[in-house]
Amino acid sequence: MGLVKNFSIGILGTGFMVLAAAAQAKAITLTYDRSIGSPGFGPGQLFVPQGITVDSQGNTLIANGRGVNPDGTPNYNLGNKIEKFSPSGQYIGAIGSGGTGPGQFDEPTTVDFNPVTGDLYAGDVYNNRINQYDSQGNFIRSFANGQFTPLIEGRLFFGPSGVTFDKAGNVYIGDFNGERILKFTPDGQQIGVIGGTVGTELGQFQGVAGTRISPVSGNIYVADQYNNRVQVLDPNGNPLYTFGSAGSGLGQLLQPIGIEVDEEENVYVADSINSRVQVFDKNGNFLTSYGENARDASGNPVPPPALTGPPFGDPLDLTPGRFNWTGGTSYKDGKLYVGDFFQGRIQVLNVEGRRQVPEPSSGLGLILLGFGAATVTLRKRGQQKPVFSLEKELQKQC
Repeated sequence: MGLVKNFSIGILGTGFMVLAAAAQAKAITLTYDRSIGSPGFGPGQLFVPQGITVDSQGNTLIANGRGVNPDGTPNYNLGNKIEKFSPSGQYIGAIGSGGTGPGQFDEPTTVDFNPVTGDLYAGDVYNNRINQYDSQGNFIRSFANGQFTPLIEGRLFFGPSGVTFDKAGNVYIGDFNGERILKFTPDGQQIGVIGGTVGTELGQFQGVAGTRISPVSGNIYVADQYNNRVQVLDPNGNPLYTFGSAGSGLGQLLQPIGIEVDEEENVYVADSINSRVQVFDKNGNFLTSYGENARDASGNPVPPPALTGPPFGDPLDLTPGRFNWTGGTSYKDGKLYVGDFFQGRIQVLNVEGRRQVPEPSSGLGLILLGFGAATVTLRKRGQQKPVFSLEKELQKQC
């Protein structure tokens, strides 16, 4: 998912809520473990990290931003690589380089390994394609050339977004502005399309961001970015239900980007503008939230960068648990990797309590902890919430 320009917004939500609607509930806890990378443009430094994955040796691979000159023309010597860090967080090299040739990038985005073949797939936004490498980073092929919908009016993102795989190794790739998911064989032959209609109804999308196939049910979870929700589809792509609504309250979302599903079918959502990660069970019941907006010396939220200039918040706040937008995500072996979008780093979180635990009663349980009053509104299936407008928020700040 390509980021066209940098932009400025800041939202903060606080508190804690657990909803339980069955005889068992999850007791998920997210805690800070460590950070990978640092903000900057040199070797081992990151700017606007969009895609994250972890290989079988525990190395972390990060799709690093697009370099541009002051006049907006590409600067292929900045970013445009998949940066690789050791399990201890040391920078150990890169895959690809900037350019338009075979295996090169003009803004890498989504990135992940095929669990069946071991190959690595990465979105290449301005070259409008997917680059495929073997497990060692050797270029194999590009495919889906020219198939991703370009930038459309009123949006800041475009191109290939989330990538995920089914149990046969087939590749599913979000086409952000095409409101669809493209399905390919492992060697890049297209074999299907899911979605394709813009809108707010079930099965329609407004910005297909992160996508993830559940390792449990095979259902497809999609971060429906401008609809401020998650859509759940069955393995054949038929829509099942949605959860989330526009807002900064617990369980609400403002332009979700990354999404992960663990082996217990808990769902982790990078709630980007709210600068946090929220966790839901497979049915969309809210479990917990982690993270808050970066702050300046006076305690005020730090807005993301303006439409022009360096792609970092000013000032940076590298306190653990503080983000300037959450972006791409990856889940591996009880760790959640979260892109700190405008602070040039990845925050690694420990995921604890994934197993189900008995609940005292089978009724609907509700616990609210935090500052101030909280309101929970139950709504009928299919009722639509107002869509949050990033462009309106940008206009307020100008």
